Amino acid sequence: MTRNWQAESVRVWRYALVGAAATAVHYVLLVAWVEIGHGAAWLGAGVGAVLGAQVAYTLNRAFTFAHRGAVAVSWPRFQVVAALGALLGMAIVAAVVALGGHYLIGQVLATGTAMGLTYAINRHWTFATATSP
Repeated sequence: MTRNWQAESVRVWRYALVGAAATAVHYVLLVAWVEIGHGAAWLGAGVGAVLGAQVAYTLNRAFTFAHRGAVAVSWPRFQVVAALGALLGMAIVAAVVALGGHYLIGQVLATGTAMGLTYAINRHWTFATATSP
């Protein structure tokens, strides 16, 4: 039991590290979208999430879950999970902005909310054939 808990703990930390890298890509695109492009924050959050998801898929497949299953199966699944996370994030950013808050505060809330949800789905569905790290 302890070994399974330790392996899961390592996966969660790896997921968080990968998430930090993907989030950095996401936030850079979001800030550029809003501050340089003068686009709507909720849309920039969605576009940033799509790009960040590609970084996250690549790193999670190799580093977090050591997944050796077919990319043709895991990639579309990951995109579905990422789309759900992006929609959730877009809604949170839109709500925070509508309430008069700063879009980055909304994005931080969205990121925290989505991380736990997407980890659980990716762990048990997207990369279900993963081996322990």
